[in-house]
Amino acid sequence: MSQTPQDFSSLEERITSDYPSLSRRLQQTARFLLDNPQEVAFATVAQLAQQAGVTPSTLIRFSNSFGFSGFSEMQQLFRARLFDELPNYNERIHAVRTATGETPDSTQLLWEFADANQEALSQLPNRINSQHLERALDIFEKARAIHIMGARRSFVVASYMSYALHHIEKPAFLVNGLGGMYSEQVKAIDHEDALLVVSFAPYAQESRNVAEEAHRRGIPLVVITDSNLSPLVPLADVALLVHEAEVKSFRGLTASLCLTQTLAIALGMRQDKALDRQRSSDDAGNA
Repeated sequence: MSQTPQDFSSLEERITSDYPSLSRRLQQTARFLLDNPQEVAFATVAQLAQQAGVTPSTLIRFSNSFGFSGFSEMQQLFRARLFDELPNYNERIHAVRTATGETPDSTQLLWEFADANQEALSQLPNRINSQHLERALDIFEKARAIHIMGARRSFVVASYMSYALHHIEKPAFLVNGLGGMYSEQVKAIDHEDALLVVSFAPYAQESRNVAEEAHRRGIPLVVITDSNLSPLVPLADVALLVHEAEVKSFRGLTASLCLTQTLAIALGMRQDKALDRQRSSDDAGNA
């Protein structure tokens, strides 16, 4: 049994290679999907079925034939393609409006983003492995200092983590690549320190380079990412997986910020508990 495609390129190759063996209706569906990837990324099953001249069940059957549990799972690969090819927000907005024929008002958008982020937050505790969370805190507690790196969209999460760590008086350094000096900043990380890298698909090359260098040097590495298939997972001592909300090809950061806030405050509580133990020990010694 062939493996389910994990990205758009793999899916495109599978559709092309399997095309001769598909039924006439599925061939018609394949042609439409590959000829109109932008529309497929955003439109509903009903809209796409009408445009392709097939029934909605045909689209679902097509996605099942390539190993997907449903059409929406396959549609995610088409959306991921646009994340890579349309990094500019104006281009992405135009793509959404062109594909759906819709221009939602601001209140409607606010409700959509609020609902999606609320759902992502409600799922977060069940998605995070509690043992991995404690292991990440063990690494941070032991570290002399914590270095944090997040490029592009992930920079928001990394900068907040740096801010929070400073407020619990944990030495923290933001690996920001100022002047293009990512490599030099990584070289400054001591083996008694720890590194946190935050990166989501399509995984910034700068983040991958920093994680690879840290792994090569044996620096304790915690990553916050979005999938076990992330290239950062094999490099990490601990990987915390976050599923963010997505509305019309725009992904949020609410769950990731919640996770970093949890890490910082939980670390602060550990530090405070350690201080209490130290005070009790000192008092006992002075008695």
